[in-house]
Amino acid sequence: MKAATKKKIARESRPWLYSCLSILAIGLVVVFPIAHTVYLSFTNMGIFNWYDYSLIGFGNYIDAFDIASTSFLRSLGMTILWTIVNMVLQLVIAYLLAVLLNSPNLRLRKIYKALLMIPWAMPGYVSILLWKNGMFNGQFGYLTKILRAMGLSIDFLSSDLMAFISCTIVNLWLALPFMIMIIDGALQSVNKELFESAELDGCNALEKHIFITIPSIVPIISPAVLITVFTTFKQFDIINLMTISPTGTGAHIETVIVYAYQQAFITGNYGYSGAVATLIFLLVVLTTVFFDPSFRKRGKSHA
Repeated sequence: MKAATKKKIARESRPWLYSCLSILAIGLVVVFPIAHTVYLSFTNMGIFNWYDYSLIGFGNYIDAFDIASTSFLRSLGMTILWTIVNMVLQLVIAYLLAVLLNSPNLRLRKIYKALLMIPWAMPGYVSILLWKNGMFNGQFGYLTKILRAMGLSIDFLSSDLMAFISCTIVNLWLALPFMIMIIDGALQSVNKELFESAELDGCNALEKHIFITIPSIVPIISPAVLITVFTTFKQFDIINLMTISPTGTGAHIETVIVYAYQQAFITGNYGYSGAVATLIFLLVVLTTVFFDPSFRKRGKSHA
């Protein structure tokens, strides 16, 4: 082998040598758990047959989509409803607050921004328990006491509807600061000359938002919206802490993540839980490919 060829091989293999440890870590932490979960989804592994489980093919996937037992489909529908409601409220509220923060007549803007970042700075676990025990508790919650003084008696965590509303409020409390920050930065990048031209054309404030502001910030906030959609879709802590642990509250909100958790760690059906987790993973991947504009651009560039 020629010396030039040896040098070329050494030069081209050097990046792989430097990154081999990172690739190994990714393989052990990310690839292997996913592959193992997919493998378990084709088995009947459970808490009572930890070692003597066997392959059952697509049996777990058939059970997941069984019309007679609609637990997975019902939890999937609840997850879609949870994601849509929370995302619509997040976008609307965050946009309105970001517009107010960018108002030229607003004073103490920096103080308001700092206050809006407090929920994001606090640990999520602490915030959820503060809302559950400090605000929504049926006996000594502050919000419950205020409503009781007004002659209203509402138990926020006893029914499915009120628990859904309560969890949505907590999720908005935790998620709004991130979306406000993204939209606030996007609003500052909008070309001000467009507003001057719109004023000359006689556009009112609402028309400026619809035809100038929103189209201008959509490309900027789209990646953040996509990330927030997935974060909301796989939300587990809020629903688990608010309605399930440490004791039940009477409400039953079961998203696919909660359903997969219960199948694995409550029921002990690891094979079926692996199938549910695999379906969630495939749904997230397909949603990313469908909604992420970068994938469509790459496809067009290679076409």
